[in-house]
Amino acid sequence: AGLAIAADDWGLAKMNPGVRENTTIACVATDAVLTPVQARRVAIMAQSGLAQSIRPIHTPFDGDVVFALSTGRLPLGDFPDRQVARLGALAADCLARAVARGVYEARGWPGCDAPDWRSLTGV
Repeated sequence: AGLAIAADDWGLAKMNPGVRENTTIACVATDAVLTPVQARRVAIMAQSGLAQSIRPIHTPFDGDVVFALSTGRLPLGDFPDRQVARLGALAADCLARAVARGVYEARGWPGCDAPDWRSLTGV
């Protein structure tokens, strides 16, 4: 369907952007009780989800960032570091899926010439 690209072909999105014109902002949330340090670790790990789903990510003209928040309703239990690591890994998986879903569901607005995923793939 003509979707093959070279490894360094970033398309029009990265050709001549202004500062912070390609920013992706995400937020991951949990019910777990997290300290600020633990929430930061979850956010750092969740950024892997952006790297799995957006290429390139964290370029000099991006402001990509992930925030983590918690309702603080459920205690972590006996092995908090392990549970924080698991939360971070799950957050990364969830975020990668959310980006892919967003691309799949996106539609061009009226009058926009840019093709969306469905028009490119015929889905």
